[in-house]
Amino acid sequence: MVDFLIGLFLASLIVALFTTRLNGLLLWYAINSLMLGLLALSMGSSIDDDAMILSGVITILMKAIAIPFFLKNISQKFHFSQQIVPKIKVHYAIMLVPVILVFTFYLSEPIVNMIHTHANYMAISISSLFLALLLIMEHSGVVPKVIGFLALENSLFLLGTTATKGMPMLIELGIFFDLLMAIVVINLLFDKEEMRI
Repeated sequence: MVDFLIGLFLASLIVALFTTRLNGLLLWYAINSLMLGLLALSMGSSIDDDAMILSGVITILMKAIAIPFFLKNISQKFHFSQQIVPKIKVHYAIMLVPVILVFTFYLSEPIVNMIHTHANYMAISISSLFLALLLIMEHSGVVPKVIGFLALENSLFLLGTTATKGMPMLIELGIFFDLLMAIVVINLLFDKEEMRI
């Protein structure tokens, strides 16, 4: 089950890289977050960790439902273009994705030996970090960049979950608090921009 969820997590991030519609990007981010939440629930129930189960529930409610809904409303309120054009051409991105995946499998090998975790989980976690960075770099719009940063946070969460079999609850709550503050700041920036218009 864990292998299936991690595979879907990575696949949703890869598809998001090639999405050219804003609503599609929000949908793939929601699916990415849903897979992360289900993964936390699955791992938490297998090792009987209540904190990880709670983190999984919060992840599904906040990241898979609330944040995409909030970003969709903002994009409609400010009439953002639904068409998003990546800066990196598609054929270059198609070549970059396998290179990143292969590179991270080699990169994760010494780390896996140090912390004694599953090699595939660690490699996918690190590759998802690079893919999220690529998502940030290839878009110039505000909402796609926000989604890229949120995907980066999802990747860090996955890395912490797979590498340590669960992060301390205090760290997870800190990450959620930072995320909420970022959303508030983004909302204030959008309001300021609307006042200029």
